[in-house]
Amino acid sequence: MKRTVWLKAFAAVVALGALGAPSSSAAPVAIAIHGGAGTIERSALTRETERAIRADLERAARAGYQVLKAGGSSVDANLAAVVILEDSPHFNAGKGAVFNAAGKHELDAAIMDGAKRRAGAIAGVSRVRNPILLARAVMLNSNHVLLTGEGAENFARSQGIRFAPERYFYTEHRWQQLQTAKKLEKLKPLAALPSTAYFGTVGAVSLDQQGGLSAATSTGGMTNKRFGRVGDSPLIGAGTFADRQCAVSATGHGEYFIRSVVAHNICARVAYRGDSIDKAAEAVVLEELKTIGGDGGVIAMDQYGQISMPFNSAGMYRAMIDVNGKLTVQIFRDE
Repeated sequence: MKRTVWLKAFAAVVALGALGAPSSSAAPVAIAIHGGAGTIERSALTRETERAIRADLERAARAGYQVLKAGGSSVDANLAAVVILEDSPHFNAGKGAVFNAAGKHELDAAIMDGAKRRAGAIAGVSRVRNPILLARAVMLNSNHVLLTGEGAENFARSQGIRFAPERYFYTEHRWQQLQTAKKLEKLKPLAALPSTAYFGTVGAVSLDQQGGLSAATSTGGMTNKRFGRVGDSPLIGAGTFADRQCAVSATGHGEYFIRSVVAHNICARVAYRGDSIDKAAEAVVLEELKTIGGDGGVIAMDQYGQISMPFNSAGMYRAMIDVNGKLTVQIFRDE
C-alpha cells in the first residue's frame, strides 16, 4: 500500500518517545491537543482508565512536539498527535468512535493550514482507519475542501489511505452508550436527551518553527445520530479553523458550534478586535456559546504560541506543551 514520506518520518519520531528540551537557538514551538469535552467526572473513571487516558494524551502531545522540534510543519505535528488519539479506544474518533442509530460508524475530520489558508475535510466515512489522514489528502491532492460518504472513501482508495474492517471500530463501552441512549430516547423526546454524555472529538493546534499555525479535528460524531448528521468538526470555521494569527479546534455539541461559527469567531476577534487568544476564546465559549445552550470547549493558539483551553462542560481531556517546553495534561475542571 502506498505510504507517504511524512508517515515514515512520523513513525520514527513517535518511536523516540522522549520530550526534547527546547533549544535556545530555535524559534518557539508549541502544541495543544484535546480528546473531547462533556460530562467527565472523577467518579465515572476508574484509576486504570484515567491513567490510560492521561498516558495517551501525553503520548500524542509529545509526538506532535517532536515533529515541531525537528523542524517539521505544524500540519505534520497535528497529524502525528491526532493519529495517536484516533488509534486509542478512549476517545470518540477513529477506533474509539461512537455508534450511530443503526449501530454503524460515521467518521468526520478536518485540517487547516493557517499559513496558506489550505483546508481539507471529510464526513460520513465508515471504514477509514485514520480519517485525519484522508482530510490531509483532500487538502493536498484534490481541488476540493469537503468530501463525504462513498465519494470520500473512493478518493481514499485512490490515495492509498488505509481502511479497517468494521470490527476494528467496535468498543464495548461505546456499544453500551448506544443502548443507554436508545433506552432514554423511549422515555424522552429526542431533543431532551442529555447530549453532553454522548459526544466527543479529538484535535490539535500547533505553532511550528517557521511561525506557521494549523488546526486538526477528528470525530465519530454523536451517539445515536441519524439521517447522515454531520457536526461542526469537518466544517471549516465551525469546529476547525486556522489563519496566520490563530488556530482553533473545537469539541462539544456540534449543532451549537455551527450556529456560532465558533472557531472562526474566535480567530476573527483576534484579527479584527485585537483580543488576546484567552479573551477571544473565553468570550465565545463561556459567554456566547453558553448563552444559546452549547456545551463544550476549544483549544486555541495565537501566532506567539500562547494557548487557551476554555470549556463550559464538566471536563475536557486536554494536554499541551508550551513555548517553554512545559508539558501539562489535564482532564477535570479543578486541575
